[in-house]
Amino acid sequence: MIKAENEFEMVIPALSENESFARQCVSAFLAGLDPTVGELADLRTAVSEAVTNCVVHAYRGRKDGKIYIGVRCYEGRKVVIRIKDQGCGMSDPEKCRMPLYTTDTSGERGGMGFAIMESFTDRMKVKTEVGKGTTVTLIKRLS
Repeated sequence: MIKAENEFEMVIPALSENESFARQCVSAFLAGLDPTVGELADLRTAVSEAVTNCVVHAYRGRKDGKIYIGVRCYEGRKVVIRIKDQGCGMSDPEKCRMPLYTTDTSGERGGMGFAIMESFTDRMKVKTEVGKGTTVTLIKRLS
């Protein structure tokens, strides 16, 4: 296994107001790598979408959920960000990855979270199990 050159982890309550905090923490940590403004904006957006998915879909607005965030930096400026919840999980993750698909019945969500995460990273992986939660892994190599 390849050892990370630097890493951090944090756990935050699954509250919508913590989305911006998560985004700020990840971007502050990555600032040490001197990414371009565009690269940092891309990763901030992807993290925002992943955290929002945890709040809205995984925990469905419950206030007792936790979001686990881990960031690892590897040789060659490779960044791996994992955002994990212990929420409801997905029975059909491929369907959930389709643009405009959403489980939000309020009509407030557009169903673009995974599409946005994929478009702002080099690679996105989703591991999920119904009743146990979901882990989204975002991978990006900085220039």
